[in-house]
Amino acid sequence: MQYLKWEDGKEYDGSQINPSWAFQQFKVKDSTIVSWIGPMNIMGKNLIDYEDVGLDIKGNQMLNFIVEHFDEQPANLRLAYHRQRILVMITRDKLLNYGINTSQDGDDIFINGKKLSVSIATASISSMKIHFALNITVEGTPDDVETSALEDNNMTIEQVHQLQDEIAQSYKEMIETIEKDITKTKVF
Repeated sequence: MQYLKWEDGKEYDGSQINPSWAFQQFKVKDSTIVSWIGPMNIMGKNLIDYEDVGLDIKGNQMLNFIVEHFDEQPANLRLAYHRQRILVMITRDKLLNYGINTSQDGDDIFINGKKLSVSIATASISSMKIHFALNITVEGTPDDVETSALEDNNMTIEQVHQLQDEIAQSYKEMIETIEKDITKTKVF
């Protein structure tokens, strides 16, 4: 698995959740976790969560992650959601290191009952995908959702970049150590 950083300022519009996006964007032939800071504005045709149809999924400045795994053929949606939860738990652990206490409900992270994250997992014939993002600011988030943001918890943009690397590296290491554990385990 490779960790790649995309140029900050790029908008997440939902098209990045399509299969092989990292290959098309970066020419990388591997499972990837790609991260960047930028706005989010998901339009109707790119919504893949049936519960979100008709809703605004947006924010002016988000810490975005796109994960893609090719290790299961055909791709497994249940495994994608398990991995999504691992990414959420890693993020909560890392936020605690910055003194930010959170709670979790499924794949969502909250600070004092206000939503900090958005996330979705999906699968195609060829790969499993996850989009996960944290609000850096509440500006531009939907009016009908109480949201929280990293900047409201005194995180500087330098700390957000540090958090970005910590989350991505920890996720990558978690997946790699699972693979190593599989290879060393006697099965019957």
